[in-house]
Amino acid sequence: MSYRAEYIWIDGSEPVGRLRSKTKVIPDGVEPPIWGFDGSSTNQAPGANSDCVLRPVSSYPDPIRGGDDLLIMCEVLLPDMTPHPSNTRAACQEIAEKFGDQEPWFGIEQEYTFLKDSHPLGWPQGGFPGPQGPYYCGVGADEIWGRDIVEAHTKACMDAGLAISGTNAEVMMGQWEFQIGPAGPLEVSDQIWVARWLLYRIAEDFDVAATLDPKPVQGDWNGAGAHTNFSTQAMRDGWDPIIAACEALGTKAEEHIKNYGPGVEKRLTGLHETAPWTEFKYGVSDRGASVRIPWQVEVDKKGYIEDRRPNANCDPYVVTRMITDTCCSALSKMA
Repeated sequence: MSYRAEYIWIDGSEPVGRLRSKTKVIPDGVEPPIWGFDGSSTNQAPGANSDCVLRPVSSYPDPIRGGDDLLIMCEVLLPDMTPHPSNTRAACQEIAEKFGDQEPWFGIEQEYTFLKDSHPLGWPQGGFPGPQGPYYCGVGADEIWGRDIVEAHTKACMDAGLAISGTNAEVMMGQWEFQIGPAGPLEVSDQIWVARWLLYRIAEDFDVAATLDPKPVQGDWNGAGAHTNFSTQAMRDGWDPIIAACEALGTKAEEHIKNYGPGVEKRLTGLHETAPWTEFKYGVSDRGASVRIPWQVEVDKKGYIEDRRPNANCDPYVVTRMITDTCCSALSKMA
């Protein structure tokens, strides 16, 4: 007997990489091998030298096909087995290993918007729904659209063994969120990409698209982010490291913003539960801050922080690498 392995990778599209995948039929008992693809069709190679390499980095039971079939998350290499320029995972792995002794954990809140005929699901054609207010965590056919897709996606993530920890309807009609974590930098990033792939694939069956556009509708409507919760063992044990991590993020605010997803300035306006992208501040329970310290963390004097700046379309390998590097570098000086 054989099984199917769906090889998933990130292409070289700019400014945001797109997910690609293809199926390999593998004899039973054989591990998914290194494979290849035509990089000239994915913005990753010229036609005269088009071969790129797929190296499996993590695998999950395929919740759509079932049986022994697998989803294989891959990184892209050049034929000499060095990381392709579009491969952001390699740099994330280096930082994750460097600071592994601090046990960095992440939980990423992935927001997204369903689209039908190029406008948000549930919105009247050529018009607008009622103002924001009742849609966040709402219930009822007049407030919620796409729940059947969300339920199917959630079940698929669970069946795949992803660390999905919750879902909810978001502030704008047609907008939703799922959360992955807690997990290490590489694990959470691999799983966010696989969960995104599952979202797109399952939405296909409903003839609906899902977008990570950080501002899918201009005007007085919430954008879509990927709020990133972060802690180290020291932060989970005490208050001073939490403040040190916040201060460290402030010293590199401009560098982080530039790498938190294209279009960040459209979303981080200072309105709709955001801080202006040109400013940095942190505070307890403040959803208008760049970095929020949850209220219970202040009470317990230990826990985690939430970086609210990453866009929905961010590359999680880049975000987790930068947060780990910035915060753990600062915390290592406190040891």
